[in-house]
Amino acid sequence: MEKLPPFQGQVMQKTRLQFWFIRICFVILIWACLANLVVVVKLWHPRLLTGFSVLTKITDPVEGSLIDSSRDHLIIPPRNYTSNGFLKVSCNGGLNQMRSAICDMVTIARLLNLTLVVPELDKKTFWADHSNFEDVFDVDHFINSLRDEVQIVKKLPKRFSLEDSHQIHEMPPVSWSDENYYLQKILPLFDKYKVIHFNRTDSRLANNGISLNLQRLRCRVNFQALKFRPKIEALGLKLISILQHRGPYLALHLRYEMDMLAFSGCTEGCSEHKAEELKQLRYAFPWWREKEINSSEKRALGLCPLTPEETSLVLLALGFEKTTQIYIASGETYGGQKRLALLRSRFPHIVKKEMLLDSEDMRQFRNHSFQMAALDFIVSVASDVFIPTYDGNMARVVEGHRRYRGHKPTFRLDRRKLVQLLDSYKNGTLSWDEFSSLVKIAHERRKGQPSVRHAIANKPKEEDYFYANPRECLPQEDASEGSKEPKNPLMMT
Repeated sequence: MEKLPPFQGQVMQKTRLQFWFIRICFVILIWACLANLVVVVKLWHPRLLTGFSVLTKITDPVEGSLIDSSRDHLIIPPRNYTSNGFLKVSCNGGLNQMRSAICDMVTIARLLNLTLVVPELDKKTFWADHSNFEDVFDVDHFINSLRDEVQIVKKLPKRFSLEDSHQIHEMPPVSWSDENYYLQKILPLFDKYKVIHFNRTDSRLANNGISLNLQRLRCRVNFQALKFRPKIEALGLKLISILQHRGPYLALHLRYEMDMLAFSGCTEGCSEHKAEELKQLRYAFPWWREKEINSSEKRALGLCPLTPEETSLVLLALGFEKTTQIYIASGETYGGQKRLALLRSRFPHIVKKEMLLDSEDMRQFRNHSFQMAALDFIVSVASDVFIPTYDGNMARVVEGHRRYRGHKPTFRLDRRKLVQLLDSYKNGTLSWDEFSSLVKIAHERRKGQPSVRHAIANKPKEEDYFYANPRECLPQEDASEGSKEPKNPLMMT
């Protein structure tokens, strides 16, 4: 066999190496593009790629779903658009009211082609928490995970200083507004101003009548983009691990707290001194508009949180056994341990985060009510059963997360009906067996089953809340009414 000249042989060998190098690079490029495509689709709707195994998946005990471990390391291509101006927002309310508001503000920024400034958290109201956005949420993940929809910056450019305030217009948008309001009333303002500052953000976007793509963006922000910062998530996972090691647990959002009682005017079970203390607190905050409140009337209408004593009777009537492990997901109970005594005597396995974590774990969260609420949120979403005693913002947002994660058992207590039954039991009109049977009947269809979100024309406050039942973001079979009741792993009689 004739040998090739040395120079020609080297050329052929080099050509082969180049050929294989190009093939390998091409394959890597294809896989990288495919991986990024999968991440984009999963961020838009994580259920669409169930079972797709290109990316490494890990089980997330907080969310109870599969997430990909590569998501935070892959850069989503930014959406290319000409910004009409900057949207600055100052959120108001507690953690979960602000969470919903942030989802709405991202959606409004997308609708109007604006640049969103990372939202400011409430530092002025009852909670007096000075945490910034980045103290509670993973700000880099928030920005990067939404870059294909909205440009988000951490701060306004320096050129928009207080000295140049004529370029900034501050206002509260109208509550429960639809797309037309923002397109016709807000967008034209950017012809005059470079920055619009929304100084109130609670319930500023309608529950219904919003375009499907915008409704799904609200979900994407809520379920994917708003991650708690790593230290909070790690401690939340630790709490879940401790609880699950002991067995199934019920998360009880016992909203018998000073701020709720003062705001609502509910004083059931309080002494005259305590009732007066709550009234004085209500007068101390001018933005709590209703001052003189008839507690008995509100309770009869089902507008008051259940007391700890009432809660213990309802749990027993529903069939929860004395051995049930109960995690109280709330702040300090008004009246302290004395008000919890009866509940604890009937359910001795009651725990709170302060009982499960050591002082060093808790030290970094003290005096930071939003971060403490984040821990309760994480534990509540992961619980085997969730029961709120009042349908406030945390109750509704947790309910929405649990629906999104597979309709985990979530009891929506019919407080108006329960007040009637509780009073009839206490005055001897109903026997225990009759009381228990009627409580169970009243909640047969209130355990977190899939349901349609009903709209009420011109009464947005009374209709079903979007974030409690984001049906546009659920698989069609999950969103329909009459679906099978979610499995309850806790022993019930």
